[in-house]
Amino acid sequence: MKDSLEYYNLHAKEFFDNTRDVEFTEMQNRFLKYLDSGARILDFGCGSGRDTKYFLGKGFKADAVDGSEELVKIASEYTGARVRQMYFQDLDEYEIYDGIWACSSILHLTYSDLTEVFVKMARALVPHGILYTSFKYGTDEGERNGRYFTDMTEDKMKRLLDAADVFSVEEMWVTSDVRPGRDEEKWLNMILRKK
Repeated sequence: MKDSLEYYNLHAKEFFDNTRDVEFTEMQNRFLKYLDSGARILDFGCGSGRDTKYFLGKGFKADAVDGSEELVKIASEYTGARVRQMYFQDLDEYEIYDGIWACSSILHLTYSDLTEVFVKMARALVPHGILYTSFKYGTDEGERNGRYFTDMTEDKMKRLLDAADVFSVEEMWVTSDVRPGRDEEKWLNMILRKK
């Protein structure tokens, strides 16, 4: 995780420029349809702040956190909201969020850390709260391009969900990467509901 954070601190501006304007409304709206208007969302690993800005613009209450100090500065400025610097493992809230949006973020944790973080995310959600999360599709785990990735397949995710035992699956689907020139890359997306 430390290497991934160093990568984002070093490449924060480039990452912001590459992700800020990516067209992602279909995915955002697929998540939001599970929430009541004005619901409270945690953007968990907010990166550029793109999704936080969208949620706020739609009238939702959105708290944003990221592990990278540099991205926190950029996302705070971009969203006009206070983004907090926080590591995923440090989430320690109890039943305050209606939804958690963990888009392409917790995939930087090891598979063994994910079980603990899933339990912490469930604890932070209200009863029957909603989690959206996405992982690169595959079975690999390890360092790639200066960052750590845990890739995910449906079977691997099922094992993780069984181990954590805090979420049930509402939807699980595979998409192509929406960034220009990256449509060969596949993603596993899921909307989960707190048990």
